[in-house]
Amino acid sequence: MNILYFPYEFPPHFVGGLGTYAYEMTRRFARLGHSVTVFSKNPGDAITRDLFEGVEVHRPLLADVTDLLPVIVPEDVKRWPVKAQNDFAEVFMYNILAATKTINLLVKSDKRNFDVVVAHDWLSAIAGITCKKTLNKPLILHFHATEHGRTGDGSPTIKTIEQMAGKSAEAIITVSYAMRDELISLGFEEGKIRVVWNGVDNEKYDPAKFSDKKVRAFREKIGAGDSQLILFIGRLSWVKGADTLMHAMPAISKEVQNAKLVLIGKGEQEGMIKHLVEHLGIQDKVILKFEYVSEKDRLLYYAASDLVVAPSKYEPFGIVCTEAMSMGKPVIVGATGTSGLREQVVNRGPDRCGAHVNPYDPYDIAKSTIEFLKDENLRKELGKNARKRVLEEFTLDKVAAETVSIYKQVAGITES
Repeated sequence: MNILYFPYEFPPHFVGGLGTYAYEMTRRFARLGHSVTVFSKNPGDAITRDLFEGVEVHRPLLADVTDLLPVIVPEDVKRWPVKAQNDFAEVFMYNILAATKTINLLVKSDKRNFDVVVAHDWLSAIAGITCKKTLNKPLILHFHATEHGRTGDGSPTIKTIEQMAGKSAEAIITVSYAMRDELISLGFEEGKIRVVWNGVDNEKYDPAKFSDKKVRAFREKIGAGDSQLILFIGRLSWVKGADTLMHAMPAISKEVQNAKLVLIGKGEQEGMIKHLVEHLGIQDKVILKFEYVSEKDRLLYYAASDLVVAPSKYEPFGIVCTEAMSMGKPVIVGATGTSGLREQVVNRGPDRCGAHVNPYDPYDIAKSTIEFLKDENLRKELGKNARKRVLEEFTLDKVAAETVSIYKQVAGITES
């Protein structure tokens, strides 16, 4: 199968989890024998065309359209901060350049043929719609999140692009049943929607690869020592719930005196988090890392932690949870609203691997955290179950195989 793939993010351009997802999926598609052509945004200094682990990658260089922003940026976007307006203009230019190069160079000039067009979120929807229409090929739209879910009211322009892409697409793939329900509530056609959970590299995220000696050394390095370590990794924004977790720390510390929270991330809540630490008097209970950490260090943080807390208020899937589970850690997750986290974490019965909590309630978060920290045998059992569940349901190879099966179905290609 020949797959035309518009992810917007792809190495070396990363903004969030989409770049990692696109990289992991496309190289697995290639291993399965499929031809994959990717168009990604160029961060400005990347090679414009290369072969990346069996995947053909195009990164068209964007022109500076700053002077044209008042013309090409929609009215509602003009009310955004200047940087956000520039980001929108770059997304727009990426879509136009990617679609134009595909149609005029790859197809018309080089006589290339594609079986399906794949686009991700609104970020590459314009390119997807354009290529579907011009090349008369089926469009598959991946939804990782929606503008409504991320921001509430959000941008009417982005919402319109999402709706246009949803109507144009032959199929919509999304990351959880919670996300499917959200899409249906927003008017997307139920019959088009397929659910394929995200996955993790279970061979890389393997607790067996981290010795006790290595873990102890890392704990000393970050100032955790012999503390019972709670880990939070995520963007510091309202939807991720780091502020609610901070409010839970006094109650946790009262019951488990050697508990310590490591918080890793960047975002608009950094100042608030600093203030909360001082206001709540938990300076000696929290290690703040306002930074993006490399995957190598992230693995060490998982290995060094006793449990991971992800109290998100909106999380279509939540790869941090999957990574933690693959590393054999119990996970406490927000489970209200659109929450793919609650689909990952079994919170009762013999397969229990964590807890579901109300992400708006610090005392609910504290209750489960205290329960897990006080019972080492329980933590071990939950961690073992977590790893087992990943191996059964959330491997990247399983995700790639299920996704390709949908692509073939949409393209009318019979499974061999």
